[in-house]
Amino acid sequence: QVQLVESGGGLVQAGGSLRLSCAASGRTFSDWRMGWFRQAPGKALEFVATIGRSDGNTVYADSVKGRFTISRDNAKSTVYLQMNSLKPEDSAVYSCAAERRLGVLSTVPTTYAYWGQGTQVTVSS
Repeated sequence: QVQLVESGGGLVQAGGSLRLSCAASGRTFSDWRMGWFRQAPGKALEFVATIGRSDGNTVYADSVKGRFTISRDNAKSTVYLQMNSLKPEDSAVYSCAAERRLGVLSTVPTTYAYWGQGTQVTVSS
């Protein structure tokens, strides 16, 4: 199993920045591909970004491309989401997730086996 704990959420003004962290424990972190998803009230779970095990490959949702950056530090068993130029529509609960498939990076929530409990991000206008 993998345990995931997010941190770094909070309240920020539009145009500001936040960095989310997701600390993993359990199995070898570098075995897992990691993703960030978000869910706003009354809306479906939305893919944000994903990163490969150690090759640096990344995929982003169009809505965050150029503003958000996903990265990981396998030595610290942590994945990050740097969020810049935040907009009110970025407000949501952000969750990290882990999956072990091979092939292309996944943007589909159901392919992720383990999830954190999420951290709230609120962007005021």
